[in-house]
Amino acid sequence: MQLEKVYEPQRFEPHWAELWIERGYFHAPSVRLPGRDVFSLVIPPPNVTGSLHIGHMLEHTEIDVTTRWHRMRGHQTLWLPGQDHAGIATQMVVERALKETDNITRHDLGREKFVERVWEWKEQYGGAIIGQMKRMGDSCDWSRNRFTLDDGLSKAVRETFVRLYEKGLMYRGEYMVNWCPRCHTALSDLEVVHEESQGNLWHIEYPVKDMPGRTVTVATTRPETMLGDTAVCIHPEDERYLDLHGRSVVLPLMDREIPIICDELADPKFGTGVVKVTPAHDPNDFEAGKRHNLPHVKVIDHNAQMTAAAGAYAGLDRYEARTRVLADLDALKRLVKTEPYSLSAGKCQRCKAVVEPLVSKQWFCSMKPLAGPAIKAVEDGRIVFVPENWSKTYYEWMYNIRDWCVSRQLWWGHRIPAWHCQACGGITVARQDPDKCSQCGSSHIEQDQDVLDTWFSSGLWPFSTLGWPDQTEDLKTYYPTTLLITGFDILFFWVARMVMLGMEMMGDVPFRTVYIHGLVRDAERQKMSKTKGNTVDPLIVTGQYGTDAVRFALLRGAAPGTDIVLSEERMVSSRSFANKIWNAARFIFMQMEKVGVDDLELDRLETRIGPPGQIEAAAPLEDRWIFHRLNETTAKINAAQQAFRYHEVADLVWGFLWDEFCDWYLEVKKLRIQSGEHSRVHLHNLLRVFEIALRLLHPVMPFITEELWQRLLKRHDSLPESICLAPFPQAGDACCDERAARDFALLREMITSARALRADQKLDPKQTLEGLLYPAGEATAALAREAATILDALTNTKFTLCPAGAARLAGASRATPEFEIVLQLSGSQADAMRQRLQKEIDQLNKVIESSRRQLGSESFTAKAPAQVIDGIRAKLADYEAQLAKSMQALQALP
Repeated sequence: MQLEKVYEPQRFEPHWAELWIERGYFHAPSVRLPGRDVFSLVIPPPNVTGSLHIGHMLEHTEIDVTTRWHRMRGHQTLWLPGQDHAGIATQMVVERALKETDNITRHDLGREKFVERVWEWKEQYGGAIIGQMKRMGDSCDWSRNRFTLDDGLSKAVRETFVRLYEKGLMYRGEYMVNWCPRCHTALSDLEVVHEESQGNLWHIEYPVKDMPGRTVTVATTRPETMLGDTAVCIHPEDERYLDLHGRSVVLPLMDREIPIICDELADPKFGTGVVKVTPAHDPNDFEAGKRHNLPHVKVIDHNAQMTAAAGAYAGLDRYEARTRVLADLDALKRLVKTEPYSLSAGKCQRCKAVVEPLVSKQWFCSMKPLAGPAIKAVEDGRIVFVPENWSKTYYEWMYNIRDWCVSRQLWWGHRIPAWHCQACGGITVARQDPDKCSQCGSSHIEQDQDVLDTWFSSGLWPFSTLGWPDQTEDLKTYYPTTLLITGFDILFFWVARMVMLGMEMMGDVPFRTVYIHGLVRDAERQKMSKTKGNTVDPLIVTGQYGTDAVRFALLRGAAPGTDIVLSEERMVSSRSFANKIWNAARFIFMQMEKVGVDDLELDRLETRIGPPGQIEAAAPLEDRWIFHRLNETTAKINAAQQAFRYHEVADLVWGFLWDEFCDWYLEVKKLRIQSGEHSRVHLHNLLRVFEIALRLLHPVMPFITEELWQRLLKRHDSLPESICLAPFPQAGDACCDERAARDFALLREMITSARALRADQKLDPKQTLEGLLYPAGEATAALAREAATILDALTNTKFTLCPAGAARLAGASRATPEFEIVLQLSGSQADAMRQRLQKEIDQLNKVIESSRRQLGSESFTAKAPAQVIDGIRAKLADYEAQLAKSMQALQALP
């Protein structure tokens, strides 16, 4: 039963992480077991390129706590793991590696060879995050690990695309898209991050044709796009420009005649009321262009360089062209003025390049028909958001949803299952690769070069990972999943799309509850970022404090609807908590050795907590109290788990194990066992409480609980092999004892009062004292008699119980409504204390006199700042209170 003196989690955490997986404790059966509730959830798949950051660790800890809790409750539990192929991110990493190692590009390799290299990279480096998850103890069913480019998931992606196409919800056309000139791909609106920056608003004069001296002035933040203007626009009811209806202007620098159109695109109240129209480079202008049948003049290409249509500016970078355009306009006296202007620049979420709005032929998914059922699923309560306020955010986005550009100009990803006919121009969309055009029968067909947005395959994750489109047992058993735990940042990217695609493909919601967790922030509540240098590497902190301690530190701040503050102080205190439990176990094991008990021998584990063992037909007070508190704590923990109140779970186990079990119950049991009377009964009750408490703690701190639980119990076939398979405790009625709770609370108050009184008098805690206890009633007196041994031992005081109404004797005293305690001092003790108090009183009198003198000086109070004077007054009040206390103690001495 020897337990190592020092808590060293690195010594045993890797062992249990490996053993849990090796023995298949987290494996979920494919078929529904009779009489068992099912709990299932899928992991938000981390990018295969990634490594675990502290946000992942928070998310995985919350998922793991909930999963372990359900598994211990006997539910048929599946946490399905997996990774996302992360199209743009992975392609960028591999392209960078090719450039650094071989000084080549993907185009040098060609598509097929490049994709082979990406797969090689994925096999070599892509498993890093899996190893980290296993090391953290994530209780996933690793036999079901999925990857979004697995054959089965690829089949699901193709089936979904074809079904949407057949319903007319997937279409291809030329539309305005967000184009990243660095990643060379179209982006969805969600993949564009808008950042406020300071720019300029340039006012440019356009001459009206055939009206000498007449001009209109437009304002723009992107003057280089004027080269592609195909109209200027005025509001049809703007009286200032009624004479310009049907007229045209001459485009400066290009000398091209362009019409003046009337459209509500122009706002008479903004600027001059005239706007330039560039259908090829602005989404609003694109729509206006369609309304007025305007041509598209593309002057910026996919590399953000000026095209041949830009005339003299062809080949220039867009920003270089801007500089040249402004200089030339100024030379022509067409640049009217320049004013500072705050603008919101759209940037690629991945590479941060400024996005270019371009007209491009892309594949789109029509979203309005999909959004309707997804909105209704939340309105009907079939999906519940926790916290509930996220449903409002969900509705706002869904009601204003736009069609989704799903095609990406990448090589790594799910290639679009569409084939273009070189003979007739028709498109064949098929589940299996076709050998001829479905429209004209020609064999000259070529598959679309684009791949699907990464989020398209991720949107199928809850059912594609379970085998869909095949009707598998997994799908029947675990879909819809019970719960999704994720961050708010992918509410639209992922959650909403899973709901829409789940409703469309499966006819049912993908999950019943969505719990949205907050961000992890630093001690100053700042958002963590590499630029601020305040990020926390989970690998470093788990190595330093232990995985259990970091998990616990994260959970302590994880209240629903709030961000999580993670500080070094919190991780240190969480490790101290683990160390406290370790030391408590060491003490317990030493007591077991003394009594001659090798291990806790149980026929079965208690699920519902029963009453403590009795001694002579009655259980000791401390046992009745601790079992009552264990029962109450168990009920509260189960309720907190059900409500995803992870911070409450952490607080409850901390309060019970540290404040009650370690600080009080163990201290009392130490006295009982040392007395030698009924030691085995006392020890058995202690071991029962500790074993149940370990199970309560296990979902939160799985490693230390497994290590201690294995050492505590005697192994036999009727017990589970691991604590992770043991039943989670449930509250029962058999050990509710409000009287024991009140009595032990009163006993604690007696002990803490006596200790505080000793501390107030600055008496040596090792010095045995004499004391008097005056109870306020018979119930208090009876308790004092029953617990006399505990009271005396834990206060190092020999108390005499005085009858009610007895005269109060002199001494240091402290009173409450239930009792009064008096500490009596012997002659030498009283003399020593008298000397100390007199010295203290003399020093306080000097300080008080000095402070009063300062405050009484007009010259000082006239010059000193108000806060200094207030500080002196506050300190004077403290000194006077200390003086009164010391004089009272001096007068009480015999």
